[in-house]
Amino acid sequence: MRTDSTKYTGFTGWIDPPDDVRPALDGDLTCDIAVIGGGMGGMAAALRLAERDQDVVLLEAEFCGYGSASRNGGQIAGAPGGDLRMLTLQSPRKMPVMARLAEHAGRYVEDLIKRHDIDCDYVANGLVWGAVSPLMMLRVRTQAAILRAFGGGGTVGSREELGLPAGFVGGMRESIGGMLNPGKLARGVRRALLASSATVFERTRVSDVRRAGGIVEITTPHGTVRAGKVLLATSVYGGEWDITPKNLATPLYVIEIESEPIAPERLAALDWTSRSGIITQHQLMTHYRLTERNTIVCGVRKAQRGQTYPLPDRVPDPAVVRDMGKDLANRFPSLSDVAIERAWGGWIGISPDWLSVAGQVGDNVFYAMACNGHGLCQVPYVTHQLADYIVDGEMPEDLAGIWSDASTYSPAMSLLMRPFVLRAIWGLDRFNDFFNGSRTRARRALRRGRRGGS
Repeated sequence: MRTDSTKYTGFTGWIDPPDDVRPALDGDLTCDIAVIGGGMGGMAAALRLAERDQDVVLLEAEFCGYGSASRNGGQIAGAPGGDLRMLTLQSPRKMPVMARLAEHAGRYVEDLIKRHDIDCDYVANGLVWGAVSPLMMLRVRTQAAILRAFGGGGTVGSREELGLPAGFVGGMRESIGGMLNPGKLARGVRRALLASSATVFERTRVSDVRRAGGIVEITTPHGTVRAGKVLLATSVYGGEWDITPKNLATPLYVIEIESEPIAPERLAALDWTSRSGIITQHQLMTHYRLTERNTIVCGVRKAQRGQTYPLPDRVPDPAVVRDMGKDLANRFPSLSDVAIERAWGGWIGISPDWLSVAGQVGDNVFYAMACNGHGLCQVPYVTHQLADYIVDGEMPEDLAGIWSDASTYSPAMSLLMRPFVLRAIWGLDRFNDFFNGSRTRARRALRRGRRGGS
């Protein structure tokens, strides 16, 4: 696909920035609970605390929904993502918890959308673990069996049965979830938060978080917040402060690209009748989805490692965007002449075991690390539960299953996700694509479609 006129943006392609950004903190204040971070996690926690009549202040470095909350693929997943075989070997006791948590998280976000009347183009058409070769289909069946063993559910079928585009072999559709516009979702939650009793400061970058006696002092450029309790909902950005558990998050920069609008008859020719979003079963997954504006969004495929803090603001690497455009052309040969209209990206954090984790440092600092490629809904669900725990002191069952009191974690994930390893994994995925014939299969499907239509 053509990338000569692609627009590279430092924000998201899903939505424009808000025109009502709240003023930054200017002066000192005291509150009962402070939430740091205005992504889906921080907003969900602050909104819940406000609903519970708590004196809560939220601090966000840019504006709420600026980060990965609005930059992702918009996937509401009802099952854990990633390689369930590896995760089962690594965390066998945690996987049944994660299967249950994933389903509850999907239902939670669906309810959040309804409760706050958020128009975010949500379509509950499931999320498909897609296979582009018979070998990958075998992996899908194996993963589906593991998921069922842990109490999860999904429907395994051929591409025709699941309504997938020509060139895919088949897959498994999750029983909960679907596709939405994540920018509109984040904007809707932000609107609900600003209408609540929570005090929100945007454009307020936190430079330090430390204990001082029985309180926590949060330092910003133009004032200090002194809070009785603090919730760190910063995803990967919390690595800038000493109080954050060491090795809690490994930073990866991931990219989304979006095609120009495609004529309805050309989209219909793809035979993508379900319009379900698709996540491939590569080692570094690639996801594809149709949007309400008749475009195709594709994401990840090649992750880039962040090396130092503070993490830099950046735009996507044109070479990676070209590679992703080439992949789209291989996957959808009939659209090879279509242009990539825009590209955006953002930093995400990978937890020490690639699964959601929440915990506590001392008696008044709480944290959560979720998502990890498992869909956007685990983040707000976990922090919503964390907010209830902070208020009640009673831990919900799902939260208890991922709880940790660690102040430091193993560096294994950080060592594994080194740049040369990520490049090797990308190379392995491309090697497998070449020898499993997925590109040839997609082109054969295109030729069959043309003959059938003549």
